[in-house]
Parts: sequence; C-alpha cells; structure tokens
Amino acid sequence: MTDSKTNSAPIAAPSDLSGLGSQLRSAPEKTQMQLIEQLADPSNAGLDILMEFLMEQPPAPASVVAGKAYQTLYQSNSPKAAEFLKTHFPTGVVPLRSERGADYTELQQLLARQDFKAADRLTLQKLCELAGARAVLRKWFYFTEVDSFPIADLVTINSLWLAHSEGKFGFSVQREIWLSLGQNWDKMWPKIGWKTGNSWTRYPNEFTWNLTAPRGHLPLSNQLRGVRAMEKLLSHPAWSST
Repeated sequence: MTDSKTNSAPIAAPSDLSGLGSQLRSAPEKTQMQLIEQLADPSNAGLDILMEFLMEQPPAPASVVAGKAYQTLYQSNSPKAAEFLKTHFPTGVVPLRSERGADYTELQQLLARQDFKAADRLTLQKLCELAGARAVLRKWFYFTEVDSFPIADLVTINSLWLAHSEGKFGFSVQREIWLSLGQNWDKMWPKIGWKTGNSWTRYPNEFTWNLTAPRGHLPLSNQLRGVRAMEKLLSHPAWSST
C-alpha cells in the first residue's frame, strides 16, 4: 500500500496542537484523516481536540472523518476518552437504526477496533436475522430473501462499514465499483481482490482483513455462495435512498 502522506498538503508539526486543531476544521478530507493520526498523541492534549471536533460534527450521516476521530478515541486507552464516548456517543457515531429492533452495537464496536474478520462474520449473522429464522439456522440467506431486508437496517450496516474503514468498505462501495464496471462480475472479482487470474481468493486466510485491502474488498457476508445474492444486495432500494 502506498504511503497516504505522499504528495499531500503540508501539515503542522505535532507539537503545534492548536494549529492542528484549526486545520482539522477546515482541511480537505484526506488531510483531515492525516491530522487525526497526528492528534492521537500520548499526552491526551490531541485527544481533547478530537473530542471537541467530534462534538461539532452533525449527527447523521456519519462522515469517514467522524468515524476516524471516534476510532482514534476508542482505541486510545485513555480513561478520559472512554468516559467521553460513553457519555456522548454510547452507541458510536453512526445512528444504529433498525426496523426490526436489531442491535448493531457489537458490530459498531468490532469495526471501531478494526476487527474486520469478526465484523464480517457478524454482518452475515445480522443479514441472516433480517432474512428470518430459517436463514439464521442455515447461516446463510437465499437471494430471494434479500428483498425483505429493511432499508434502515442495510443503511445502518453499510454506514458502519463506511465510517470505520475510511470509506474503503461497504455494500455501497461495492455497488459503485460494480456499476462503474458495467455490472461485469468477471471484472469485479479481481478489482476487489476476490480473484487473481483463474484462482478464487480462499476464505479466510487469503482475504485481507485490514485497510491495505483493495477498495470494496469487504464485507463478504453471503457473496461467497454465488452471484445472485450479491446482485440482489447491490440492487436493493436502500442504495437509491441514500
């Protein structure tokens, strides 16, 4: 993976935290992501700036920058940051809406920790819950069950993946790539790292469970069972409403 800081705009020295805070509010998204990394300093002064910044963000939809700021605080091991998140963002920065009363708190926590393998397994579990009791028992869903998935739930799951992957992962990302390739699956698989030449990527060890993966690499969820379920998922009305 190339260094994300190559050819980027100059950033203030880490010691100039007030300067970093000012830049964070006005810089382009790419620079904001870099600034957040610099503000993850052990002195906690940078974390204070991130807390202020997070409080200023609109509640929905959660941006990738808000997701990155939340992740940095979540992973900081700072008691002050932990108390702040517990008080102001008890379920994260993404609104956990569900038409079925589903609880997406654990998925938010796994993604905030960037435990993408566990988050992928839980995503499939949640989709099976949306499909119904029989899908839960078989641990996968039929393509014919996708139409019954509530828009709110798919948007929540997708927003969690987007916010906590710097915008690299999510069904909407996969849909964007799929449409850009003329809905050509043979071009799609190598593009997102699911196939190399004539060889399919083997689950789980050959998949990349971190942000060095190709854009759209995750989530896998039900897609490994065939193209029909994925086509239904990427054609769901949820994406025309976002």
